[in-house]
Amino acid sequence: MTDILIREVHPDDGVAVNELSAQLGYPVSVSATAENIILILKNKDEMIFVAQLEDNVIGWIQISYLVRLESGPFFEIVGLVVDEKYRGKGIGKSLIAEAKIWCFKKGNYKLRVRSNTKRLSTHQFYLNLDFKEVKEQKIFETALIF
Repeated sequence: MTDILIREVHPDDGVAVNELSAQLGYPVSVSATAENIILILKNKDEMIFVAQLEDNVIGWIQISYLVRLESGPFFEIVGLVVDEKYRGKGIGKSLIAEAKIWCFKKGNYKLRVRSNTKRLSTHQFYLNLDFKEVKEQKIFETALIF
């Protein structure tokens, strides 16, 4: 495989990012994805990197800086996907390495990630990269309709 370029996302990456997100079961319109990219790029506490092979985006990672009253500041990987045709080739590892550098430069040294309990291979992926499992939880949501 030729060299993979890890770079910041551009708004014109919206179609490729959207297609990758759909592989994980997140169907969002291309226009919404493009709008989200623009919003995220405006926030100094957020970053998206993409993995590019030749002219194709084949993976992305989003990192957010968060502060919790009870546990203090940390970074969180809030999204990571590699095209299913390229999984197992070190691309996810490269994206995480770039994210770690960005977090370190921002001055915080704790990186977290959440993973759906059904994605057992994903859990092993993170464990192989020296992440430690610290808790299991469920997420609840409600629509804010009054």
